Amino acid sequence: MSKVIEIFGKSAFKSDENWVEVISTQQCAYSNKRCYKVRKSDPDTAIGSCTVLYGKKPEPIIICPSRLVERRQIFTDCFHLLTTHEPGNELHIVSEVSIPGGSVDFFLVSVKDRKVKDFVGIELQTLDTTGTVWPERQRLLKKLSVSRSDNAETSDKTFGMNWKMTAKTILVQMHHKIQTFEHVHKKLVLVIQDKLLDYMKREFNFDHLRSPASIGDSMHLHAYRLDAQPDKSFKIALDSRLSTDADGIGICLGLQAEARIELEQIIAALQAKISAATLFTPV
Repeated sequence: MSKVIEIFGKSAFKSDENWVEVISTQQCAYSNKRCYKVRKSDPDTAIGSCTVLYGKKPEPIIICPSRLVERRQIFTDCFHLLTTHEPGNELHIVSEVSIPGGSVDFFLVSVKDRKVKDFVGIELQTLDTTGTVWPERQRLLKKLSVSRSDNAETSDKTFGMNWKMTAKTILVQMHHKIQTFEHVHKKLVLVIQDKLLDYMKREFNFDHLRSPASIGDSMHLHAYRLDAQPDKSFKIALDSRLSTDADGIGICLGLQAEARIELEQIIAALQAKISAATLFTPV
């Protein structure tokens, strides 16, 4: 059985899908565009793998950020952070905006008379994989009786989850970006799966984060679980909300602890060099 359970936004457990059409059109069900993840060796072939089963007790792990845009629920769940939005204003979703500190995936924007009145930054992060998911993807196509471009399903190559690098990289990015949002008194939201948040809580210092989230904080984390539905599809649902600020993200990364270590090193180096010869005396 393939470990890929969603492809191009469709549940692999649904037998009533036209799988030949789904695979041939390569259309992402969430972006309504061709899947942007293509094979390096074959740019005309989109991979399309959204969610896989992983772990000793296999659980669904989302590996494509576009999967989180289902029903645009993540944007609805950020409305309350538009603190100066007023009835009558238009709401816009703007993607890929560069700011000092990096690029932000989406902005939820309140607009009146074509002028921006408020905004919230929204960053998406899913698990990065190691190895290759391709053989599992091809096993799924074989199971669905869809023709394949190779016989990779016979390969013994496998994949893993890059938990540590994914978590640390996104926290470092958030630490850079939240500086900008705090400076302009706006909010930034990191949207992740609950499984990734669970890992972060175990491996990083998250004890100081507020739960439930405080609307006054600049940095928010929205974690979503993936629920199985009666029709054998899956749906994301908001599982928890946490919040902090730039200093709080720094604590998550242990930056304060690192700074203390550096200070101790400097003090030790200075003390080693202090002597009668270094004493300052007036000329």
